[in-house]
Amino acid sequence: MLSADSSDFAPVPPLGNGAPTIDLNLDRTLKQTFGHDAFRPGQREIIERSLQGGDILAIVPTGGGKSLCYQLPAIVRSGVTIVVSPLIALMQDQVQSLQANGIHATFLNSTLDSQESFKRIQALLRGEIRLLYVAPERLLSDGFLELLDRVRDEVGIGGFAIDEAHCVSAWGHDFRPEYRQLRLIRQRYPQVPVTALTATATDRVRLDIVDQLALRSPFVHIASFRRPNLYYEVRPKEKRATYREILTRIRQGGSGIIYCMSRRQVEELTAKLTADNVTALPYHAGLPGSVRADNQTRFIRDDVQIMVATVAFGMGIDKPDVRFVIHYDLPRNIESYYQESGRAGRDGEDSDCVLYYSAGDVGKVEWLIQQKTSEDEQRIARQQLRQISDYAESTECRNTIQLRYFGEHFEGNCGKCDNCCNPKPIEDWTIEAMKFLSCVARTKERFGTNHLISVLRGSKSQNILKWGHDQLSTYGIGKDRTADDWKMLVRSLLHQGLISETTDGFPILKLNALSWEVMKQQRSVEIAIAPKPKLDEIDDRTGSTMTGQALFQELRALRKKLATARSVPPYVIFADSTLRLMAQKKTTTLDDLGRIAGVGAFKLDEYGEAFVAAIRAYSEGNAADLSSTHLTTLELLKQGWDLERIARDRGLQVTTIYGHVAKLIETGQIVEVDRYIDAETRSRVDAAIAQVGMDRLTPIFEALNGTVSYGEIRLVCAMRSVSGSAAADLTGQSS
Repeated sequence: MLSADSSDFAPVPPLGNGAPTIDLNLDRTLKQTFGHDAFRPGQREIIERSLQGGDILAIVPTGGGKSLCYQLPAIVRSGVTIVVSPLIALMQDQVQSLQANGIHATFLNSTLDSQESFKRIQALLRGEIRLLYVAPERLLSDGFLELLDRVRDEVGIGGFAIDEAHCVSAWGHDFRPEYRQLRLIRQRYPQVPVTALTATATDRVRLDIVDQLALRSPFVHIASFRRPNLYYEVRPKEKRATYREILTRIRQGGSGIIYCMSRRQVEELTAKLTADNVTALPYHAGLPGSVRADNQTRFIRDDVQIMVATVAFGMGIDKPDVRFVIHYDLPRNIESYYQESGRAGRDGEDSDCVLYYSAGDVGKVEWLIQQKTSEDEQRIARQQLRQISDYAESTECRNTIQLRYFGEHFEGNCGKCDNCCNPKPIEDWTIEAMKFLSCVARTKERFGTNHLISVLRGSKSQNILKWGHDQLSTYGIGKDRTADDWKMLVRSLLHQGLISETTDGFPILKLNALSWEVMKQQRSVEIAIAPKPKLDEIDDRTGSTMTGQALFQELRALRKKLATARSVPPYVIFADSTLRLMAQKKTTTLDDLGRIAGVGAFKLDEYGEAFVAAIRAYSEGNAADLSSTHLTTLELLKQGWDLERIARDRGLQVTTIYGHVAKLIETGQIVEVDRYIDAETRSRVDAAIAQVGMDRLTPIFEALNGTVSYGEIRLVCAMRSVSGSAAADLTGQSS
């Protein structure tokens, strides 16, 4: 297999004059080269238009198979395809993935020394390269353009692919001035088709891309921005509970990204997770470039589970098997949130996107906006803040809001967000609203949310007494509601425009015309009530989305071993979805393995025997399937955790963890129970079982007068079950 820094390219037929007949059986090429059984929506049409030689603008969301739209044409048509990529890490990952499929691709960038660059250029001029990745700065340099002239004359240029094309537009969320100069390639190579691709672009950005790149009557494909494999959820941010929820989700397994607003928050959260035995690394602009690069590589290669990052960890994160993205703080705007959350589930597998929201975060962003010197920038930033706040507080379908932002209509129950799956009940809180607004009035509209809540709840703090607010008629009239209840009401009042808030960095609540309508009982107030967090529900829902088969875990371990030996990310070997199909179908022959989606001819030859051997060994060992939650418990037990600590840390009942241990005993993962139950108790349970049998646990529990827990009883039953199975096996062999 070719590695990213390999200079030994196997010769292939010339790509220019005299090239072999092109195989335009796209389905066959798709399967043999990339291992896929079918095209994703829109891919075939884009590829066919590309092979016809016209310009293309393709808006394909993350996870929609954007790269294939220029990679497949590159391997079936004559001439080398030049791919413009903005980041070194991104082009290296792309090249590794292509080489893993047996495709001759390479890159030229500043990471290579002069000798290695020369070798790659010579391979390019010999017609041994199908795709060449370069940054826009290098592409437009005088020396490189002269090289491209030689390539055009001696080998042929099949096309240009401009990846992350939104960078060309000043209206885009990630504008890069150097992309503006790419129109020079149209002037220099007018007959070479250009394909521009990006994951997100509003109407304004799309028009700007066409104009700036001088695309000629391009075929425009705009795929749906909806990502049906992502589950979107907004949860209230409560410092201690939020951390426990995050830890619970991490324990379910899978790679995850946690976004924070500040560098300090990144460092603090990373340290806290590390102390709780989570493998996590930080990523922010304050770290040296070498440290950021190393941390990113370790995350992509599954050396660590979690990346805690600011938005500096952005474009170019080409890791398809991120199972969850958590926003610990409020994102900058809806487009940024779509991009950042969209780094989950790029392989099409179910993944979670959770945003934690608090009024305090809104206040922080408001303060940051105030620091901007341009009034126009402040105005735009406030509009974006209102949009993302509305998204967080809305009871409307999350997908509907996101898609509307990009000009796409979607209506109905998406079935993949908290508002659709668990709609919040609507309650009439007119009386509570009148109490709160009256408190605002009686404190002369000079205070913020927390102070007003303290008045309503009858606080005796020094600040309340200093202002004499313990003498107000509204003092203590809100003791029947928690502080969180009142904060929820305030958020809803602000969202509905029933109260105003100053934006000077010290948000003070002000009454408006609608406020007085409420207080005069001319307007009712209804709010959506957010359910209280239930960690066991989080555990059940996320756990159900994760495959927990023991064979799948073994195949992932094999993939990691092979990837480490080749210095490539594990997903370059096979995607999680492919491993899951192998585990489900238990393919024990090369022919069967070759029919699995994601297994192409090159990968079958390269890795087939290793994976078939692992599946055979598993099948022969009759290993039982385990869920991810069982495997999480097993891992913590191996680390020396007791059952109570595991239950407390994961937000589960101790009896649930006892059930996990029983399952682990039954599957042979644990062979003794002395660590979890003492010999005397075990003997008593054995005696009770002798009396009432072990078909049901309740008779055993009652026979012991409730002095032994159900969990301990389950462990003894599991041990007896295993012992009985072993005896039966021996009996069968002897007969």
